[in-house]
Amino acid sequence: MGKALVRQLQDMPNCAVSGGTEPEGSPFLGADIGEVAGVGRLGIPITRDPLELFVRSEGVLDFTSPEASAEHAMFAAQARIVHVIGTTGLSHEQEDRVQAAARHAVVVKSGNMSLGINLLASLLRKAAAVLDADFDVEVLEMHHRMKVDAPSGTALMLGKSVADGRQIGLDGNSVRSRDGHTGVRRRGDIGFATLRGGDVIGDHTVIFSGVGERLEFTHRASDRALFANGAIKAALWGQGKPPGIYSMEDVLGL
Repeated sequence: MGKALVRQLQDMPNCAVSGGTEPEGSPFLGADIGEVAGVGRLGIPITRDPLELFVRSEGVLDFTSPEASAEHAMFAAQARIVHVIGTTGLSHEQEDRVQAAARHAVVVKSGNMSLGINLLASLLRKAAAVLDADFDVEVLEMHHRMKVDAPSGTALMLGKSVADGRQIGLDGNSVRSRDGHTGVRRRGDIGFATLRGGDVIGDHTVIFSGVGERLEFTHRASDRALFANGAIKAALWGQGKPPGIYSMEDVLGL
């Protein structure tokens, strides 16, 4: 994603790359960020310390790790800049730190930065409000073999859209795994199934399964550039906005 962000920023006349970070031990530390991204030398070395970078930036595009994103949120609050978070899998404590940072920074946070996924989330809320619990809901997702969290942040985001449409809580009405003698499916549950393999960027399908009919909503990502475009759009949208937590649906006016 870091490479995709740099490539997309280079193609936008109203944006400029101010720098980039990598964790300790990364082979990219000290390398030119443009050369790593494949756009040619930019004269900007990749660093381990984000503090100086945040001070001289107007926005930060963050697709890192939960630990790093929570730390970055504090830096964004100090610098009072836009912080776009595409990282998933944050703990409750890390989410609280992001919420605290949003008192001073404009935070745009989403489980997925794509236009299509956020439109899908909006459609799912409407579908779930119409199709009651007689329709069983299953969320199926597949990602590349290197993804470390499951279900994906996008799958949880879509499941929450269904829960919101039915005016129920997701935590108390979701099933994350099934194994052995599970008994019959509980009415109203929102099920999740996770697949991992190869280099799949991200496939998500939400199934409403009733008696005699089934409705499926599917989104497939084939290029990480779509997430980079969404993140950059969010950073530009956030300029001049009051501090707070925003979503991609806010950015897109959904």
